[in-house]
Amino acid sequence: MQRVPNAEFDPVLQKRLEELWGKPVNLYRALGNHPALTAAWTEFANAIRHDSKTPRALRELMILRTAQIVRSEYEWAHHLRMARSAKVSEAKIAALANWRVSKEFDAKERAALALTEAVIACNVTDAVHAEVKRHFSDAEFVELALTAGFYAMVSRMLDAMRVELDPDVRGYAPKLP
Repeated sequence: MQRVPNAEFDPVLQKRLEELWGKPVNLYRALGNHPALTAAWTEFANAIRHDSKTPRALRELMILRTAQIVRSEYEWAHHLRMARSAKVSEAKIAALANWRVSKEFDAKERAALALTEAVIACNVTDAVHAEVKRHFSDAEFVELALTAGFYAMVSRMLDAMRVELDPDVRGYAPKLP
């Protein structure tokens, strides 16, 4: 059961959320219990999602991998739809849990997925960093690390608040081990 009620938004925040995301999803409605932090979260999420230079499909793979590792059905359900919209192949989605041995992923994707796992584990080694830097600029490294870190935080907040899955994505929720 969700631990905080779904909040109503003041008109300015409601308008901004609708501009960015359409109808606010349950995550935003739960966060809405603290309007100032919801507004800051919204702008940060928007920057990661829309002001990034790395391919959206790559970042969606990272987000889906985060959801798998931390067992976040909510994060998986919402981002599966986004990954498909970003043209992530069904073969990559199916192989994601075994990305290290799958032939579906190229070297850049492998580097980003290794970074994702390292950020989640709070252990970005020099070797992981070096491999990421073989494929990405310093700015892209920061962008990818922020993506991994932000979506690890998203899953932690979803868990802390026990946010209920939105009805329109229930069919996307996996059976996580």
